Amino acid sequence: MAALIALLASAAPAVADLKICNRMSYVVEAAIGVDDKATTATRGWFKIDPAACRVVLQGQLTADRILLHARALSLYGASPIAQNGNDALCVAASDNFVIAAARECRAGQTAVPFTQVTPTKTDDGNLIAYLAEGAEYDDEQARLAGIQRLLGIAGYDISPIDGVDGPKTQGALAAFLKSRGLSADIVSQPNFFTTMIDAVQAPSPTGLTWCNDTTYKVMAAIATDDGKSVTSRGWYHIDPGKCLHPDITGQPKRVYSFAEAVDADNRTIKLKDKPLNWGGLKQLCTRDSKFETTDQGDCGSRGFVVSGFTTVDIAGSGKTLRFGLP
Repeated sequence: MAALIALLASAAPAVADLKICNRMSYVVEAAIGVDDKATTATRGWFKIDPAACRVVLQGQLTADRILLHARALSLYGASPIAQNGNDALCVAASDNFVIAAARECRAGQTAVPFTQVTPTKTDDGNLIAYLAEGAEYDDEQARLAGIQRLLGIAGYDISPIDGVDGPKTQGALAAFLKSRGLSADIVSQPNFFTTMIDAVQAPSPTGLTWCNDTTYKVMAAIATDDGKSVTSRGWYHIDPGKCLHPDITGQPKRVYSFAEAVDADNRTIKLKDKPLNWGGLKQLCTRDSKFETTDQGDCGSRGFVVSGFTTVDIAGSGKTLRFGLP
């Protein structure tokens, strides 16, 4: 789903805190850029749950421009947030980074697109900017849609993800909490999304689970066969020591999986000159960037490459694929 940053007009920056509020159905990580007198600094990452706000700057705000980069957590797969800002600024992988000169990246830093934002001034004197998506959720809808989205990743049939409560959502949530040994009152706790994400990233008794047992980042792709066509899509980012459930909608006749280990620049890791990947004999289309395709013929002429997927049997119970070193 294409996402947008909701920019609300305001007066000139004043003495106030700057808050970023998340009205998306994804848990996001945000980084900010501050242009001030020809110097640009960046700071991040700020983790923000659906329907939550986070103070990202405190005190007097005298910057010429404020810029923002946001990304969804890796468990959601390929980023649903459009990355098309006009300013390429440096960020770091660490959870708490500050880069004083962010237009010239150094070792361990990566340039990503930032978008200029114009926050609005609230009644309490603070400045605020919103992250939103095409559905234009309010806070309550964003929170519920965020829960629905994580339930889908956990393998529950929760479609459509619409931010509307009902028996289907409540039934799936109750079943999920019970399967993970969580009490119902956890839903009202401030750390609910953190608890839910931790539970989602543990091996599941239903659907498909990928677990990364290596020290490398792993990028994975899923394919489903509904009897009429095979749809392949990727990529899902799985950090070392983490598990992830790709979203599998409907009841496909077959499921296929392919994964490969990559370095910080997303280049395939090779051990003894052989790519470190996990697949099989089923030849399906993939490409380096985010993709989804139902056409598995003539991959090369359409900008795709052929990758070997393995068949995964998830009928009747869950299946966990563990990616380890050979």
